[in-house]
Amino acid sequence: MQPSPELRDAWLEAHHEWRPGLHEDGFGIGPTDDVESADGFRAWLERGRHDPTSLWWIVDGGTVLGGIALRCAEDERVPRLGHVGYGVRPSARGRGVGTWALREVLAFAEEHGWDSVTAVCHDDNAGSIATLEHVGGVVVAREDRGAVRLRRYAIPLGNPTAG
Repeated sequence: MQPSPELRDAWLEAHHEWRPGLHEDGFGIGPTDDVESADGFRAWLERGRHDPTSLWWIVDGGTVLGGIALRCAEDERVPRLGHVGYGVRPSARGRGVGTWALREVLAFAEEHGWDSVTAVCHDDNAGSIATLEHVGGVVVAREDRGAVRLRRYAIPLGNPTAG
């Protein structure tokens, strides 16, 4: 679902469980965003409405389970973060939530004329690696950013093996 001010408390619960960091890429939080105060949260949501990135929250029964982002090719963050960024809060992991959300976003991208997307994850993130490979992602590069080792995936759309 689209980010919503009505789900602020549920979103903050997920944010606090997670703690801030790169894993919140699917929420589109920048290092200077104030999401704790009501005014800051509203400003962050409003700014997101004008961002070239499509953002969705993964919600089940009023609980925010995670978030997923699809960045357009022109977005300056794509070379660093890929087209797709997502995260699932720790208490919701291992249930297929990330795979479901990623499939939904890949279908959206394909419907809008994309033929592939890229995604980046930490080289030791077994959950994201499994999710990306489950939907047909192929490692196209490994790179070091300081002390962090990353994998860059290409995910072809319309892939009959993405099952």
